[in-house]
Amino acid sequence: MKKLRLAVFNTQPPHLYFGGVERRIIETTRRLRTEIDTTVYSGTKAGFKKSSLINGISFVPCFSTDMVFPLDNWFFNRTLSGAVNMIKADVYESHAISGYGFLIAIKERSIQKPFIHTVHGVLADEYAKSIQGMAPTFRTKFANLIMWKLSRLEKKTSKNATLIVTVSRYSSSKIAQLYDVDRGKIRVVPNGVDTEWFKPKKTYETVKRQIGLDDNPCVLFVGRLIPRKGLQFLIEAAKHIVKDYSQAKFVIVGDGPLRNSIRVNLNKMNLARNFIMLGDVRESLLPTLYNCADVFSLPSVQEGQGIALLEAQASAKPVVAFDVGGVCEAVLNEETGLLVKPNSLELADAILKLLADRALREKMGTKGRNFVSETFSWKICAQKMLKVYQEATEA
Repeated sequence: MKKLRLAVFNTQPPHLYFGGVERRIIETTRRLRTEIDTTVYSGTKAGFKKSSLINGISFVPCFSTDMVFPLDNWFFNRTLSGAVNMIKADVYESHAISGYGFLIAIKERSIQKPFIHTVHGVLADEYAKSIQGMAPTFRTKFANLIMWKLSRLEKKTSKNATLIVTVSRYSSSKIAQLYDVDRGKIRVVPNGVDTEWFKPKKTYETVKRQIGLDDNPCVLFVGRLIPRKGLQFLIEAAKHIVKDYSQAKFVIVGDGPLRNSIRVNLNKMNLARNFIMLGDVRESLLPTLYNCADVFSLPSVQEGQGIALLEAQASAKPVVAFDVGGVCEAVLNEETGLLVKPNSLELADAILKLLADRALREKMGTKGRNFVSETFSWKICAQKMLKVYQEATEA
């Protein structure tokens, strides 16, 4: 039987970036290579200049820039739209707004091929959350203006796509509500986690010493240092936590535009000695860092799902997060973690409850490992995506 040809569009090269979007592309296409012939088209970022074949998947560079997302994304879409006659596939799939230019081009040329729009976090929803209590600075106003403009592109792409895929029921409802899209063409396919890669391990003491943890209580955060991830709530919570656990360490994995302001705030609040800022780390180190933690916290104020929540639970770690967006679909409240209102005091109380009760941490960790293994895996995600691709070609 002839393989279905799939063209995937993403501004960031998935084999060189390790965000949630890129991980999904790599993990699903790798698991479908016997059924689907996949070519991934990405921007010329992080030194990506030559076509590559990795694990049976073709990666093709398309000119962009290596600058800020709106600009490199615009160049990438312009390159894609100019190459519309050279990109041959049975199905096209665009992640976020990485392919809006291509969709416009095939519509103009009346090319009758299915186009799948995969939405990870609904930009219009993120914009609505970002302007709540927004500080009236030029930088925040400009950033939100960009997000608003991008959300308009996401809406247009959603309305014109053959099918829409998103990661949670929450995101599905927001797409229908904010983008005025027929619910009948939205498919929910959650992200997964590699439970053989992220799992409980006992060989982590060396890393704990290397990063300065020793035997101190550890709260781990993994994510981009951007407003949506709510790291400031964790910093505020830390003020209360260190009153009971003066030696507690908060390990921050990830980088982003808020890095410098976070360091300034930590110094002002006399919390710098309690925070270990690791920045971006090697992907191979991430499973060990999860195992170093006593509690994992992701205080996002808007989250479609949250792959880091799945990774932490797969590593048998209890999680504390805000009960927003699709988080309640990824975490079982009071069973695999604690979900609280977006409030630093409630966040602190939940973390303190877990730090004080090792038996509860272990119970929730075991439950979380089982929950993720049975419900979320890249194999499940890949098979659901295969059905979506097949449905699109039959539409």
